Amino acid sequence: MELEIVTLSQQGGRNYNEDVHGQWNDGQYVACLVADGAGGHGGGDVAAGIARTTILEGFSGQPEISLSSLRALLLRANAAVVARQSEGGKMAGMRTTVVLAVIDLHNDALMWAHCGDSRAYLFRGGKALARTTDHSLVQQMVASGMIDDEGARRHPQRNLLLSALGSPEAELDLTVSEPMKLLPGDVLLLCSDGVWEPVGDALLESLLKEAASPRIWLKELDESVRANAKPDHDNYTALTLWAHAEDEVTQMIVNI
Repeated sequence: MELEIVTLSQQGGRNYNEDVHGQWNDGQYVACLVADGAGGHGGGDVAAGIARTTILEGFSGQPEISLSSLRALLLRANAAVVARQSEGGKMAGMRTTVVLAVIDLHNDALMWAHCGDSRAYLFRGGKALARTTDHSLVQQMVASGMIDDEGARRHPQRNLLLSALGSPEAELDLTVSEPMKLLPGDVLLLCSDGVWEPVGDALLESLLKEAASPRIWLKELDESVRANAKPDHDNYTALTLWAHAEDEVTQMIVNI
């Protein structure tokens, strides 16, 4: 398969951008992530950057797709953020969400891991086949039947997380998926809550069905976020990977 990766990251209505994204590949393995920092300028962006560096360096040093390896990567990133918090000041309260997706191109295998409310979606035939489940208060309310997904998007406590990197390990909640098959035509999306919250899953699907390329899709998502979000809306970041059927495996990366 040929993988086409396009990314988008904007500061939105904030004074600075605490979101980061990143990717690494060696021809067989591909790792992509999005992290959404919190804790103020000099804090949240640092936490997100630590998560990106720690996870991608860890994966590149020993590329492997398994529940234990992905869990270990997130735990290592959490420990690195906690260690940096010891500097005090703005660093003391910094946290970050993270969503990581890894692919083994030789076996067409995909797994993801996450902590917080940055999400991964796998689309097949224009429809969401799988999605991460947020570690948040409103997600618990959805699970209990108190509200639906649309209600969660608009709930006043939608930003209250139950887990994020930068927490004591005993309090950390992270989730690793089962292995999934990646097929030609599949679309992977990793995004911070600044994307999915104002847009919603139904519009994500609708815009994807109409988009002829990943670049067009992310431009449409960018316009939809700007149209639906409040003036002081959050940073927003998206990384999409489109799997194409080709004889030679290559990778194209475009930032918009």
